[in-house]
Amino acid sequence: MLRSLAVILALFLGACGLLPDQADETAGWSADKLYTQAKEAMNDGAYDKAIKYFEKLEARYPYGRYAQQAQLEVAYAYFKQSEHASAIAACDRFIRLHPNHPNVDYAYYLKGLVNFNEDLGLLGHVSMQDLTERDPKAARESFDAFKELVARFPDSKYAADATARMNYLVNALASHDVHVARYYLRRGAYVAAANRAQKAVATYPGAPANEEALFVMIKAYDALGMNDLRDDAERVMRKNFPKSEYYARGLNRPEPWWKLW
Repeated sequence: MLRSLAVILALFLGACGLLPDQADETAGWSADKLYTQAKEAMNDGAYDKAIKYFEKLEARYPYGRYAQQAQLEVAYAYFKQSEHASAIAACDRFIRLHPNHPNVDYAYYLKGLVNFNEDLGLLGHVSMQDLTERDPKAARESFDAFKELVARFPDSKYAADATARMNYLVNALASHDVHVARYYLRRGAYVAAANRAQKAVATYPGAPANEEALFVMIKAYDALGMNDLRDDAERVMRKNFPKSEYYARGLNRPEPWWKLW
């Protein structure tokens, strides 16, 4: 008896699986309708709905003319939905599958933009969190994506903006290293301070933040009694930043380093 009931139940559940999904409003939609509805959802700011439509479009019509565009646009929808990891994964997938697509430059640009916004707290100093506690990984990855875009597609309409963002990122990353160096200096870790400031100068030549990096090196070497290195750093600083405000703030007069900030 129990075995018969089990067989009947199994057959019933199997039959249910053959019935059309009444809850799926997109059942029977054409590729054109799925794409149109997804774009309308995007225009309305309903990015979660747009993502659902784009993903259904690609799943149902993987070889249709809308599939590639859906792969690219879903990345943007994820970005607008603040699902940054999914957006980057979608960009990487599009780049991998369609390296010669006419719009692959946009995939690189969007990937850089996602990481740029991901670390906006660091770059814009919006957050009050100590920068030494922040990981600049997203800023570096953003820079790498923009750099590849500019190198591969110098004539892309996104190249100019990518270059401007790269310049900003270089100084942001240098500023992060200088902030860490200053953190060490304040706590008397002079060797660590000098090394971190030197890293900023060597890694990001030309960054405005290197003015303070050199100043930190001078103060750290002075505290360590390493006069030759201190004088070398000062010569470089005076050559590159002859009107630096740090001269007036203590470089030319004996004053405790902790009063300089």
